Amino acid sequence: MIKLIVSGCNGRMGRAVECACAGQPDLELAAGIDLLGPGEREFPVFSSPSECRVQADVLVDFSSPSALSGLLDFGLTRRVPLVLCTTGYTSQQQAAIETAAGQLPIFRCVNMSLGVNLLLDLVRRAAAVLRESFDIEITERHHAKKLDAPSGTALMLAEAAAESFSGAPSYVYDRHAVRQSRERREIGISCIRGGGIVGDHEVLFAGQDELIELRHCAIRREVFASGAVKAARFLAQVETPGLYSMAQLIDHLGSI
Repeated sequence: MIKLIVSGCNGRMGRAVECACAGQPDLELAAGIDLLGPGEREFPVFSSPSECRVQADVLVDFSSPSALSGLLDFGLTRRVPLVLCTTGYTSQQQAAIETAAGQLPIFRCVNMSLGVNLLLDLVRRAAAVLRESFDIEITERHHAKKLDAPSGTALMLAEAAAESFSGAPSYVYDRHAVRQSRERREIGISCIRGGGIVGDHEVLFAGQDELIELRHCAIRREVFASGAVKAARFLAQVETPGLYSMAQLIDHLGSI
């Protein structure tokens, strides 16, 4: 039996993780953590990680970057591996995650969808072939309540495309501020926020005489919850400290 703690359990993604665990006899939601308090749940809910004394094998976080410090302290103190699915971390917070991963298994991925991670690989391959002869533009669309922009996934896609550049490209987020033609070494990133869009990412390779478009659209949030649960299963078996990603999970799933 794998016992899970869900941080951000009262949010949309926290509830999606709860649904993803339902009916799986080897998974138990042992507790939740949420600033909003317990509500009516079938497991105990604590307002902060420091209040939680429940034993668990892994913690899954879909909350807020502001919760990171408490979660890292909880994981290190209680020796509970962490699956961090929250986006919008600062560079200092990312450094803190890497430091903690020297003592604790931590799974970190800004997008838990297997399809998005396949898209990343396709973008790398396309950029390696097309290199700097095609202009690259990334468009991401999310729901109106998403706080960070651009999305962490959009930045991952930009970084995947940039791997084939001979030097560091420049990311351009706002073209209306400067009236000038597009530089060849730019990667444009555009953000759309509206309605209930779960997540939509498109990478456009624009050549002189042809266009190539690679796109992933998440239709339901359950796709991210399912990926998080797979990551939790994987991390619950890991004993070696380190920073793990979807690449290791995909390799693990392929070896089963």
